[in-house]
Amino acid sequence: MQTGSCLCGKVAFTIEGDLTPPNACHCGQCRRQSGHLWASTVTHEDNLSFTAQETLGWYHASDIAKRGFCSACGSFLFWQHNDEDTIAISVGSLDEPTGLKLAQHIFVADKGEYYDIMDDLPQRAQ
Repeated sequence: MQTGSCLCGKVAFTIEGDLTPPNACHCGQCRRQSGHLWASTVTHEDNLSFTAQETLGWYHASDIAKRGFCSACGSFLFWQHNDEDTIAISVGSLDEPTGLKLAQHIFVADKGEYYDIMDDLPQRAQ
């Protein structure tokens, strides 16, 4: 079992089951919402349960997906495609140790000009 929360703790959750190796997303939406790139892991939505969710809000950032956040502290916590039964969870919101290691960079075609990707992990344009 893995646990996690937002910065203020008003959104807290547990995850039962496997988590995928995380991706670092460099798309414009993730960079704007998080302030930089966004690293996330994925699990089946049934594996996620909330121990606190009084300030959980959802923003429909596009026609295909929504983004979950804490309306009190602003933490960007989740990303979910409208037509899928999985959910991406911010790796930074997870309590350590996670046992996770970054697997790849995605949407590097949209990467910010102010930084370079300096590791040897795979990079996907989209």
